[in-house]
Amino acid sequence: MSRVGQMPINVPNTVKITIDGRDIAVAGPKGQLTQTIPQSIQVNFDNGVITVERPSDQKVHKSLHGLTRSLIANMVTGVTEGYEKRLRVVGTGYRAEIDSQNRLILNVGYSHSVTFAPAEGITLSVGTSISVDAQPHIPITVNGIDKQVVGQTAASIRQIKKPEVYQPCKGIRYEGEQVRNKEGKTRV
Repeated sequence: MSRVGQMPINVPNTVKITIDGRDIAVAGPKGQLTQTIPQSIQVNFDNGVITVERPSDQKVHKSLHGLTRSLIANMVTGVTEGYEKRLRVVGTGYRAEIDSQNRLILNVGYSHSVTFAPAEGITLSVGTSISVDAQPHIPITVNGIDKQVVGQTAASIRQIKKPEVYQPCKGIRYEGEQVRNKEGKTRV
């Protein structure tokens, strides 16, 4: 039995659930999300509780069972609380700012500045620089209601300038991420 798929999802009073055939729509105080449910999975909504059922114990149905339950639970959490990812821009001379069109402009050691336009529904914010171990750390926060889009946006920003492994004091990293140092080459 799928342990994740068997758990019921409690829906707060502020959230409205609409099931239309294979589509499920979740609307809450922060916005609305929709998801298409796989053909073999059955979703029931009664008395403020969503349950997900599968037709058999085949491997495909077991995996879709837990996946569908997780996606619906993430939608309910997203429209009520939202999701947030925090990043840090670390490096001397590195800068980050938000322009008037909600685009992120990064100066991270390239000959030009890099402009990143977030997906619809994503809000970016840049905090004030903090000094940690004599290195400036600029916090960037990614907010949104769709967990997958928030995570992908944060990963795309990190991809612009990954943390360096030979000089761990440079790059964009997740807050709390530990960068492992590699030893430099030595002469014989």
